[in-house]
Amino acid sequence: MGAIIPAILPTSREDLENKLGRLHGLARAVQIDIVDGRYASPASWPYTEHDEVKTSVEFLPYLGQFQFEFDLMVEHSGLVAGGWIDHGVNRITLHAESTRDLPAVIEKLQVTYGHDKGFAPDLLSFGLAIGVETDLALIEPYLDRADYVQFMGIRTIGRQGEPFDNRIVRKIVAFRKAHPDTPVQVDGGVNLVTAPVLLDAGVSRLVIGSGLWKAPDLKEELRKYQQLAEEHGIYEK
Repeated sequence: MGAIIPAILPTSREDLENKLGRLHGLARAVQIDIVDGRYASPASWPYTEHDEVKTSVEFLPYLGQFQFEFDLMVEHSGLVAGGWIDHGVNRITLHAESTRDLPAVIEKLQVTYGHDKGFAPDLLSFGLAIGVETDLALIEPYLDRADYVQFMGIRTIGRQGEPFDNRIVRKIVAFRKAHPDTPVQVDGGVNLVTAPVLLDAGVSRLVIGSGLWKAPDLKEELRKYQQLAEEHGIYEK
């Protein structure tokens, strides 16, 4: 997995196809942000086009040409995660605050898909996302079953272009000290100014949305982030 992961918050299937097309040949892994309009808002594709989301092979463009990562900013994320996994998603990020029964969700996914932490991570990985204001104690009991932790770098999730919340840096430093072997990624507010700060704090993967899409040259912007990662000793794996 690479250190720099482009993120797409699709407004429609056409928007998703267009952005995947622009990334084709530039990135191996792509994160798709899925927002249901209830847990976070506004709603993204496919919730913008379907009252009841039903995943299918046809539902996901460029299947097999990217390693797809889905960030599920939805209520009851455990209920919809399986549908995406069944159709080729390689990484699923569950927001710890999105369900009241996190242990049952994790156990169901492990039993259904035979997932063990660290086993064939390129095929299937589970991660736990945590917000800026959420106590780390919420995820502590489940770290032995999570492949990675995703820290949200913005206070209001579900939207790209939100300002970076500096409080997350102290949180990451504390987490890395307590759990040096748990991979950490950050989503939200990542740009060329905040990226070096996050890498210095011990982050190994940067998920970047508007920091890429607002750039005049997508390829050149990706190169700048990849160079930053390499300067911090993080390379493509």
